[in-house]
Amino acid sequence: MGKGHVQRRKVFYIPGYDPIHPRRYRELYRKEGADQAAISGYELALSPGSGKSHYGWNVDATIDGADVHADFEVLVWSDIVRGSMETGILGTYVQLFRTSWTYIASGALARLMRLRRGPVIAALYPIVFLLLQAVLACLLAWGTWALVSWAVGPWAAVLPAVVVLVAVLKWFKAKDAKLFAYYLMHDYAYSAQSKGANPPELEARMAEFGDAIAQALSEDFDEVLVVGHSSGAHLGVSILSDLIRDNRLPAKGPALAFLSLGQVVPMVSFLRNAWRLRADLAFLGASDALAWVDVTAPGDGCAFALCDPVAVSGVATPDQKAPLVMSAAFSQTLSPERWAELKRKYFRLHFQYLCAFDRPGDYDYFQITAGPQRLADRYAGRSPSPSRITKATSKFTSTTP
Repeated sequence: MGKGHVQRRKVFYIPGYDPIHPRRYRELYRKEGADQAAISGYELALSPGSGKSHYGWNVDATIDGADVHADFEVLVWSDIVRGSMETGILGTYVQLFRTSWTYIASGALARLMRLRRGPVIAALYPIVFLLLQAVLACLLAWGTWALVSWAVGPWAAVLPAVVVLVAVLKWFKAKDAKLFAYYLMHDYAYSAQSKGANPPELEARMAEFGDAIAQALSEDFDEVLVVGHSSGAHLGVSILSDLIRDNRLPAKGPALAFLSLGQVVPMVSFLRNAWRLRADLAFLGASDALAWVDVTAPGDGCAFALCDPVAVSGVATPDQKAPLVMSAAFSQTLSPERWAELKRKYFRLHFQYLCAFDRPGDYDYFQITAGPQRLADRYAGRSPSPSRITKATSKFTSTTP
């Protein structure tokens, strides 16, 4: 197969802020991989992972006449996510006001709007919807108080009104699997609670992830590929920066590559205390130690589409080399019928990068993760998207406290 032929690949997948068991990613890969293989004319077969450490699976593929084995491992932090979501109804409303104040008072919200309105609207959605829920609950409680007060007196009406208020709010929370208001509120609050700094429990988990990647780099793989989706993208930036700074890449080890998908980096890097992330962005953007490709799509309203995460954060250096910013171009790589079906399903579209395309272009998640080409070779010589945004927009650009 020539330069960069991969026979064995290690893939580390870093999810975004997701409380669900990582088996969902195996099932998604199994289903969507089979669909893409049928469309594109190659073969994929999944088998159970070794189970020695993190959750994972194996893929054996035949693509372009080459046999490739890929060992997948999900770097799990869903337990941390679940812990951060245990806040009750009252605590969630406290988060709402604190998070809103963090983004508005710092000026971050206004500057994020200059980049892409879609993800900012997605960030405002839980605030607006939770406030509407509270208003409706209060109106129903007031109506209950007025009715009972007319019948038996105002003091006797207080308890029924409170019961109605609590019951309505609990009903909305029980329906959040479809509404996503609480989920998204917890998501944004988790990053905003320390104004962009990583909580200690997350830093500890990231160090464990770095150890797992370092171990793979010492093993017999042709490529070690780290995939960071959504919030997992900025975790990947910091984890890989630590590995390179600490000289944990063997001189003759596997090629190291980083694929960031649907990134929301500015939601964190634009906050006052995101010094670590901004320093890591500047470092990784100038590093020769790995290939970094950043894939987004304007059709994904939850991502900062085609925004160079290094440049827009105001930390690009004169020798910036990465990432290669490119578009998955959903409106072109999905058939008109499929695009019409999905374009209003905003949360589903945020995961399209991990799914099959019925009119695939040069982005194919399954060929990248299980095909014979290294990421660097696959996109060698490719120009970045002409629509990419590189204007420094963040108010906060310092990389040290």
